[in-house]
Amino acid sequence: MALEELQLIETHIEQLEREAMDLLKEHQDVVQRVAEVPGFGIDTALQMIAEVGPKAAAFRSEKALSSWVGVCPGNEESAGESKSTRSPKGNRQMRRLLNQAAQSAVKVKGSILEVTFHRLLPRLGYKQAIWAIAHRLCRLLWLILHNGVRYEERGPAVSAKSKRTRAARMIKELQKLGYRVEGGPAGKQA
Repeated sequence: MALEELQLIETHIEQLEREAMDLLKEHQDVVQRVAEVPGFGIDTALQMIAEVGPKAAAFRSEKALSSWVGVCPGNEESAGESKSTRSPKGNRQMRRLLNQAAQSAVKVKGSILEVTFHRLLPRLGYKQAIWAIAHRLCRLLWLILHNGVRYEERGPAVSAKSKRTRAARMIKELQKLGYRVEGGPAGKQA
């Protein structure tokens, strides 16, 4: 009986996923752009778009979305004295999605989110560093939905490539000026 119940639940899940895909078929490009972000996937993208809409039109800024979701840092202050830094309650479903996305985004090797997490970890601790990444993901989600942009990775893998390109360009400029350059970019002699 338990196996039959499990099979029934799995068919219901598949049916609901098909319905969600059919409903968001006209927003396929938006789903794909959101799913490209480290930590997000197709399922997460579908759920987030279902919560905030395909253009996030209800929110005039990324700060408004972060506040509605409840991943913005709290700041209760009186007379210059901080009393609490708790985040607002916000939308429970979106908070969970962003928390899970942040947990997996910090494990993507070479991503800027991983680098940022490891930079924040000693100062904030694990839980607060994850919430800081969730906050960044929420703001990134608004930018992708509202402005229609694609995610571009700016982590160490990308910056290493840009360093090699810059070094090669500088060597060429020096050679144009008449200088003789010994050595060059890794694996290349000038």
